Amino acid sequence: MRPLIGISCCVKAFGLFATPNHAASDHYVKVVMGPVSGVPVLLPAGGEAFVDEILPRLDGLMLTGSRSNVGPRHYDGPAHAEGTPEDDHRDSTTLPLIRAAIAAGVPLLAICRGMQELNVALGGSLDQRIQDLPGRMDHSTPSDQPIPAVRTGKAHAIRVAPGGVLEGIWTEAPVALPVNSLHNQGVKRLAPRLIAEAWAPDGTVEGVRVADAKGFALGVQWHPEYDWDRDAHSVRIFHAFGAACAGFAAKRAAMPLSVAAE
Repeated sequence: MRPLIGISCCVKAFGLFATPNHAASDHYVKVVMGPVSGVPVLLPAGGEAFVDEILPRLDGLMLTGSRSNVGPRHYDGPAHAEGTPEDDHRDSTTLPLIRAAIAAGVPLLAICRGMQELNVALGGSLDQRIQDLPGRMDHSTPSDQPIPAVRTGKAHAIRVAPGGVLEGIWTEAPVALPVNSLHNQGVKRLAPRLIAEAWAPDGTVEGVRVADAKGFALGVQWHPEYDWDRDAHSVRIFHAFGAACAGFAAKRAAMPLSVAAE
């Protein structure tokens, strides 16, 4: 059987009456069904109590990007500028879920907002608007534009650390790998348990790994789910994550029922 991959959802308003919905982009569902070779399980933003019920049933966790920002109260940051979208329901679910998944060795892939959540969950902090900081690039691009190139186009290059997880996935990482860019927030103080794996030209952290993780635990600031079907570096990230999830599922299936239930 294919591994079950949890996909984090946001709470978003839809329809005439702005009804709250739990939602994740189709890109994540397709990438799980495609190169990850898993079964997608959409995880509603159900709060911390939800974590203990769902995590033991998952073989992998994918933290998605979002237009909302991680709430600053989780890292003692200043209040967001007026009009900045937040999602308290998502924060209350993903932050404890990240810590529990890492502790249990569940493979984890964190993308964009997901990488920011990973940093905050483990004790790091965020810059809220990188483009307003001296000497920094504008990493944001309008995600509501109809032109596909806005999401799949390469915005800048990243420098990849030698000997890390990313270089291992790619076998031989290029000196400057072009990536897309769709974020305002970024890592300010790197969490103690994280090791930076990639950087933008202005020093913004673009990739991280969990140093003491029992299994696969990687975060990337860009969006490889947008171009995995035509970018070799993007698809290899998902192949590596999928292999880790399949291995975790096989190991769990081989455990005695009494052990697996603990």
